[in-house]
Amino acid sequence: MAGVLVFVSIVLITIYFREPSGGSLHGIQSGGAAVLRPFEVGAERVARPFRDAYGWFAGLVHAKSENARLRGEVDRLSQQVIANQTAARENADLKRQLHYVGTTAFPSGYDYVATPVIARPPSEFQQQVDIAAGLTKGIRKNDVVVNKDGLVGLVTQVAHDTAQVTLLTDPTLKVPALDLTTKATGVVAHGQGPGTLILDRVLKSQTVRSGEWMVTAGWKSEGLKSLYPKGIPIGVVTGASLTDLSLYWDIQLRPRVDFGSLQNVLVLVPKTRQR
Repeated sequence: MAGVLVFVSIVLITIYFREPSGGSLHGIQSGGAAVLRPFEVGAERVARPFRDAYGWFAGLVHAKSENARLRGEVDRLSQQVIANQTAARENADLKRQLHYVGTTAFPSGYDYVATPVIARPPSEFQQQVDIAAGLTKGIRKNDVVVNKDGLVGLVTQVAHDTAQVTLLTDPTLKVPALDLTTKATGVVAHGQGPGTLILDRVLKSQTVRSGEWMVTAGWKSEGLKSLYPKGIPIGVVTGASLTDLSLYWDIQLRPRVDFGSLQNVLVLVPKTRQR
């Protein structure tokens, strides 16, 4: 049966190509095309919405995929920019610290360990930070910590490669201080609120005025000496009052160090220390 159909097809094709353009087979072809044309148009109209819907869906999927890729690229670039800006700030801050080391304001008789702050207080009521240097760098308990602005605090705990620094604003620290202008002396201590300082035990016979700078006194007496080298800036007097019945001045200080933005610090290590 299949062979017969193939034979008939070959015969018809041969006659079609040999027949003049107006022949019967050409007429049948044209008539068939005319009859089928409405069905082609109808099929096209039915299929078009599905084809358009498929194209829209495919475009939407591609757009979402491209959007996700672009968002990922933006996030990656944003993180890189933040990392670069952070590194630049830290580098600039460290350069300022090292510039301070080269000035006459840096305490004599001390080497230093420059180190970043790696952990900050979890709340404003806790006044300790962690640094990325410890025993292996020669740091010991009660070493003084400074930065380019002044006194930061004191090392109170030391581990192999880290240490804890108690800030000047902590209630446990008491620092002997000196007025640069009038030479009045007292003790810098924690103030009434977080991050505030007072200058205590300043006799009424001494003179203290607003706007004057307080530095570490660095006293020595009969073989004993202060933990804090002399001349490290502490803060500026913001208020000083005295009553007739007072024995001491009531003095408020503004710290010179911005404790909320510490990035790098310098730990003072006595040159005479043996590691």
